[in-house]
Amino acid sequence: MSLFEQLQSKIENKEAVIGVVGLGYVGLPLAVEKAKAGYKVIGFDVQESRVEQVNMGINYIGDVVNEDLSQMIKSGQLIATTDYARIADVDAVAICVPTPLDIYQQPDTSYVKSSATEIAKYAHEGMLVVLESTTYPGTTEEIVRPALEAKGLVTGESVFVAYSPERVDPGNKQFKTKNTPKVVGGITDNCTKVAASLYRSVLEGDVHEVSSPAVAEMEKIFENTFRHINIALANEMAILCDKMGIDVWEVIDAAKSKPYGFMAFYPGPGLGGHCIPIDPFYLTWKAREYNYHTRLIELAGEINNGMPEFVVNRAMHILNEDGKALRGAKITLLGVAYKKDIDDVRESPVLNILDILDKQGAEFSVVDPYVTSFRSCNRVVETVELTEELLKNSDLVIVTTDHSDFDYELIAKHSPVIFDTRNALKGVEKPNKYIKL
Repeated sequence: MSLFEQLQSKIENKEAVIGVVGLGYVGLPLAVEKAKAGYKVIGFDVQESRVEQVNMGINYIGDVVNEDLSQMIKSGQLIATTDYARIADVDAVAICVPTPLDIYQQPDTSYVKSSATEIAKYAHEGMLVVLESTTYPGTTEEIVRPALEAKGLVTGESVFVAYSPERVDPGNKQFKTKNTPKVVGGITDNCTKVAASLYRSVLEGDVHEVSSPAVAEMEKIFENTFRHINIALANEMAILCDKMGIDVWEVIDAAKSKPYGFMAFYPGPGLGGHCIPIDPFYLTWKAREYNYHTRLIELAGEINNGMPEFVVNRAMHILNEDGKALRGAKITLLGVAYKKDIDDVRESPVLNILDILDKQGAEFSVVDPYVTSFRSCNRVVETVELTEELLKNSDLVIVTTDHSDFDYELIAKHSPVIFDTRNALKGVEKPNKYIKL
């Protein structure tokens, strides 16, 4: 029996031991789902605090059900470790580490490289290695494959290498890791087949096989670039509608009544999270290798990156209408998470808004039921409770994240002036001075 057939058999019989490198927003939900599917799972992370929390059954990721994690730990199906030597014990491993941009807006693949290097140290024949981190087309072939082959393993014969992009949408009530369709592209046909069989045994969503890792890598960036550009269009429409005195939210509602040819995207104070603001620029960087300039992507980036400043300028004009200056004004911001009903502040546009307000001398308070503290303006900022007194004493209340938990009737009743960047008060009786983005 070939190594491919042996690995396939282990996967089909749930005898394979699965490793997940990186226990963050992508890795921990994946590790839990694989354990729930009946596999023995070992989670790897360089942060000892994360490993300790997982091993105690303490959940820190919103998309993971607390009881699921606790049960998998108690049953012994899932354990976590910082010891990469345990890679020798696994039959398949998924790499779910961050892929940020550096200060020059260039891809930082150092986490992928270090993970591939550590895995290669302890890799053995008959192992599957799947990269899930979002990255530029060619990463799997250029970084993961060479690290494994340097040990003498032969891709497609003694080791199987594939790319399958994560599709985690924090806070999404309908689509989770379990039921979101997967795309898989292996370096060889056998690589694709064995990776796809593993995901099919774990997930309820369809598994779509493509011809190569590069196709799967490009597919993921295309997904997020699509959203990046369409959100930029919505933001540009919002700026123009503001100048023309037109309600952009009403325009979008009218446009989406068309049953074909239109998909609704909405404006906001800017982009956040670890995907949409970052992933498209992996493609712009890679495109330079082919002497191509991705103008549309970069223009969309300019528009989206300019929204925090637009929000502050609009706030300044709103205050001016009441004879108040931005400097010294008491501003309450509702929400710091980058999207509703989550605690994730990564790349949140609210951080940029706060930085501008701070430099302009405004006094600000931040309310967020999901976030107790965060770092901004070169310091740790503590969030405060939403109270009638806080609202009444504010010169301006800005809705920056449309959390469902906010008491919008309380906000509408006691805020002297509201600037709503999310159309969050739709359906709520508005105060005398209410301005939408």
